[in-house]
Amino acid sequence: MDINQFFSTAITKGASDVHLVAGHKPTVRIFGKLQEIDASASALDNAELTKGIFGLLTKEQVGRFEREWELDFAYQVDHTRFRVNLHYQLEQIGLAARLVPKDIPTPAEINLEPVLYELTHLNQGFILVTGPTGSGKSTTIASMLNIINTERRSHIITLEDPIEFIYPKQQSIVEQREVGRDTKTFHAGLKYVLRQDPNVILIGEMRDPETIAAALTAAETGHLVFSTLHTNSAAETVERIIDSFDSERQRQILIQLGSALKAVVTQQLVPTVEDKVTVAREIMINTPAIANLIRQNKIAQIPSVIQTGRNDGMMTMSAALKNLYNNGLISADVYQHRLVSSEKVGSYF
Repeated sequence: MDINQFFSTAITKGASDVHLVAGHKPTVRIFGKLQEIDASASALDNAELTKGIFGLLTKEQVGRFEREWELDFAYQVDHTRFRVNLHYQLEQIGLAARLVPKDIPTPAEINLEPVLYELTHLNQGFILVTGPTGSGKSTTIASMLNIINTERRSHIITLEDPIEFIYPKQQSIVEQREVGRDTKTFHAGLKYVLRQDPNVILIGEMRDPETIAAALTAAETGHLVFSTLHTNSAAETVERIIDSFDSERQRQILIQLGSALKAVVTQQLVPTVEDKVTVAREIMINTPAIANLIRQNKIAQIPSVIQTGRNDGMMTMSAALKNLYNNGLISADVYQHRLVSSEKVGSYF
């Protein structure tokens, strides 16, 4: 089985994702909707699919997958990169691949708000871009990092699993390190990155308290640190970070977070009236009022401050959705559905 043909088809169709799952027909996601590549095709056979997928892998990758039953890696077809996840389901193999655009999107192409552009001019601090899987977090961060790459002479180091966007040679030195290939873990890479004279650090994902603590320390000691979390609001993001630590350490983390955090950007992709997708972003800027709430662990009050913080560049998810609706980009049904969902999330805090 030629797996590359499915990837090539995804590129041709302008898909964002490819799903190859034993027992199902080959499927791609286009503008948020799943579509079978060929409705007349047969469901994928597990043995044939396994053989085809293993043909993409190195011996070391095959061994790791057989030991751990999970594998993330980057793969390239027709000069286009894919972020691939392998897994098992019902004891059969499955593959999910995210297409990484060849070119890093410009701020205009992803509707980057002016306040987010301004954040790229900071010299230190902690910036988090959050949201569910497939919400464009990596794309937003890549666009922001490439602004730095284009406009400043900085040393940028990324820790990724796997590497997604490749940054072109501009004014900055960009070193991209892949977990499992260039460093063993996010925590190990972050431990030594401070000895490599960085100005800007990207941590692809914060998976454990040690990595979060190291990221906060890096942000406190004169570095601009970007990272992601799978959370659905700024308040939930702060809660998630705090709850990652035992009670004895939480007070220290609250103080560090109140000092080092610069912004939390939570985003979701929303279907448009043209059957495409656009982005809606909640933006929390760590003003003195927000910092004070964090230090006092009054996280439930953060949404109210965001709501009244428009002059500081803040935006609630509800307001972002309303702007999209008022501008005719999304339908009334989509607006109402997403509005109810975002308000439910906010009510948890």
